[in-house]
Amino acid sequence: MRLSLLSKALLSGVCGTAFVVSATAMAQAPVYDVNNSGTAELEKRITVLERMVDSRTEMQHRLQQQIDTMQGEIDQLRGSVEVHTNQLEKVLERQRELYLEIDKRVEALKQSTGQQGSNGNSSTSSSSGSSNSSSSSSDNASQPSMSEDEAYDNAVNLILKSREYDKAIPAFRSFIDDYPNSQYSANAHYWLGQLLFNKREWAQAEEQFSQVVERYTKSSKRAEAMVKLGVIAQRQGDDGTARDYFNRVISDYPNSSAKRLAESKLDSL
Repeated sequence: MRLSLLSKALLSGVCGTAFVVSATAMAQAPVYDVNNSGTAELEKRITVLERMVDSRTEMQHRLQQQIDTMQGEIDQLRGSVEVHTNQLEKVLERQRELYLEIDKRVEALKQSTGQQGSNGNSSTSSSSGSSNSSSSSSDNASQPSMSEDEAYDNAVNLILKSREYDKAIPAFRSFIDDYPNSQYSANAHYWLGQLLFNKREWAQAEEQFSQVVERYTKSSKRAEAMVKLGVIAQRQGDDGTARDYFNRVISDYPNSSAKRLAESKLDSL
């Protein structure tokens, strides 16, 4: 009976020892090592990803700074281009006016050279007789103090050289009165109209430009005078008349610079 109890006790102790050994073995199994190595690998990957993210963030920041710098430089360049473009347009406009004026003077000199020959012959035939010397001297006294060329050059120089625009207005008026049939009459009317246009004296400016358009159909200033008449009509709120003038310039002078100006004005209506 005692042996049986002792045997059971020993068996029970062996079983308990085996269970403890088994539990200990299970606690030290490779499962613990596998989990530990996986965590370390994951941490390494996370660290690499964090570095990549930081690197990309820094790169994006640098790129953004470069973009901001380039944008500022582009804005400065754009402003410089606009300034230079405006200056160039003014220079080109000035050169165009001078070219037209020089071209007109060359044509006038050619015409005057031919007229001087015919005038010389007529003056020799008309100067016979000494009994009219007193009347001719009185006529010479009433003549303008300057010649036609001198009077015109003086008026033009008041605009182009000294820029005395207020003095140029009466100078051109005197020239038109003294030399109504001058070869420079069309130009004189145009310049006078331009001076009055700049002073916003629309009615008087319109009168001078109309003289150019109606009386001097072959003048190089006629197309520009039409454009100015269209602009005056537009300023006075008469868009229909303005449109008619601009269309006339486009149809009558298709190859002129005035045509391009008329097209731009027409687009603004």
